[in-house]
Amino acid sequence: MLVLGLQGSPRKKGNTIHMLSLFLKQAEKRGFETKTIDALKINCNPCIGCGNCERTGFCVFKDAMAEEVFPLFRKADIIVMSTPVYFYAVSSQIKSMIDRTQTLWSRLYMFNLKDPGNRFRKGVLLSAGATKGKNLFDGIRLTAKYFFDAAGADFSDELCYKMLDKSGTIKDVPTLEQDMTDLCTRVFSPFENRKKILFACRENAGRSQMAAAFARSFAGDRVDVISGGSTPMEKVNETATEAMAEKGIDIAFNKPCSIDDAIGNNPPDIIVTMGCKEECPFIPGCKKIDWDLPDPAGQPLSTVRQIRDAIEKKVAELVEKDF
Repeated sequence: MLVLGLQGSPRKKGNTIHMLSLFLKQAEKRGFETKTIDALKINCNPCIGCGNCERTGFCVFKDAMAEEVFPLFRKADIIVMSTPVYFYAVSSQIKSMIDRTQTLWSRLYMFNLKDPGNRFRKGVLLSAGATKGKNLFDGIRLTAKYFFDAAGADFSDELCYKMLDKSGTIKDVPTLEQDMTDLCTRVFSPFENRKKILFACRENAGRSQMAAAFARSFAGDRVDVISGGSTPMEKVNETATEAMAEKGIDIAFNKPCSIDDAIGNNPPDIIVTMGCKEECPFIPGCKKIDWDLPDPAGQPLSTVRQIRDAIEKKVAELVEKDF
C-alpha cells in the first residue's frame, strides 16, 4: 500500500512540511510504503488551457506530471496534500500540479475511463494559515475537493490550523501530536489488515496489469493489490490499455515495475503468475497460483480482448473465493 504525500510549501522548514512528515511517519510505523512529491522540485509546466486532454485524453506537455506524478496517483491508496494558505488558496507551486490534473478529469468525465482505485482511494488535506478568519480554509477545501475527485480520490479528512505564521510555530501547538494520531487512525484503519495479492508476469505490461486493475476494481477496498514483472518494460502495452478502456477501466498511466520493487518490505499472501512460470521469491505461507494465459505482447486487439475477458473471469472468481 502506498501513501503519497504532495508537499506544496515554498519554505524549507514550513509548518505544513512538518505536518506532512508526521503523517508519513505514522504511515511508515503501520508498515505502509510512503513517497513524497515536492511541488517546488517537480518538472511541471503550467496548464495552458489548450484543450488537448479533452480531445485526446492526454496532455500536450510530456513532462514529469505524466511520467512520474500520474503513475503515483494511480498506485496510491491515500493521497495527502500539504499546503500553506496563500490569499485564501493553495500555494502557486502545488496549484500548477492541480491544474494539470485536468488530464485525469478529462479521461474520467469526457472519455468515461475510471481508474480502478477510485472506489476506495482517500484524499487528505493538511494546511496551516496565518490569520484567524473563519473562512480561512474555505477556498482550499473547495480546491481540494475537486482536485481529489480528478485524481481518483475521495476527500475524506483534513487537519488545518489557524494563526500560524512563522516557520516552525506548528511545533508549539499543544494538541498537534494527538490531533495527528487521531487523523491517522481514522484514515489508515480501513486499509489495515488487508490481504495482499501479487500478479506477476514477465514484462508487467499486459496480463499482470490487467489482472491487477480488475482486482482493484472488484475488491480494492479489502485487498492490497500489486503487480510486477521479472523483466519489466518501460510502459504498459498499448493494446492492453485499449482493451481495458473498452471495459471503462483506465490503465494508461500505470508504470511497470520489477517483482522485488512491487513486493517491497511487505510480502504478499497470494502470488498469481500468468502462465509464464515467473521466478518469484520464496515466501513461507504464501499461496501460489498459475493461470495458463497467452502473452498479449504483439497480439491484435481481438486476441487481447479474449485474454482480457479470461483474466476478468479468473480475477472475479479469485476475489470471491479467497477474499
